[in-house]
Amino acid sequence: MIEPNWTLRRVGSIDPVLLAQLCDVLLDCVEGGASVGFMDPMTRERAEAFWNRVGQGVANGGRALLVAEDANGVCGTVQLVFDLPENQPHRADLCKMLVHRRARRQGLGAALVQAAEKTALECDKTLLVLDAVTDGDAARLYDRLGWVSVGDIPNYADAQGSFLQYDGVLPRTRPVIAAGHQVIQRSAANSKRSATS
Repeated sequence: MIEPNWTLRRVGSIDPVLLAQLCDVLLDCVEGGASVGFMDPMTRERAEAFWNRVGQGVANGGRALLVAEDANGVCGTVQLVFDLPENQPHRADLCKMLVHRRARRQGLGAALVQAAEKTALECDKTLLVLDAVTDGDAARLYDRLGWVSVGDIPNYADAQGSFLQYDGVLPRTRPVIAAGHQVIQRSAANSKRSATS
């Protein structure tokens, strides 16, 4: 088995160096056609504004930010959003799982998702939800990791003038009703059990 050439860590704040590297990853993903909530052409200013908002959420405990770094700096990232309605203290949204094109096809996406699942459990979150483009690379990754789709949402997001269909993915427990994108859900508790069985 090939050893990964990257390391993962949870960050507590975004300094200027990390901000620049996170912007590079986001810009690379958008330029590469990833459906991550932004449309090409993407400016560095918009990327900086986005990551500054993320940094505020990290600082106030509303988000967890994990990054993967290789010899060239940040090559991947994923977030957990904890700032949800008060009747949902058990869950988090997994979002913005980004892998720079230089680091793809090396298992980094799976490692980021698994690290996010572990972080969720450490933060007492037992249910994770995300969305992904129906039949896209990310949806296939989540399927391989045991996430289950709970439905497709037509016309959820505009991809350069043509609307995309998104899936809702569900973990091995309780279904979620959602409209739009593919909503994906995973029980962090089931993830922990399957990892130890």
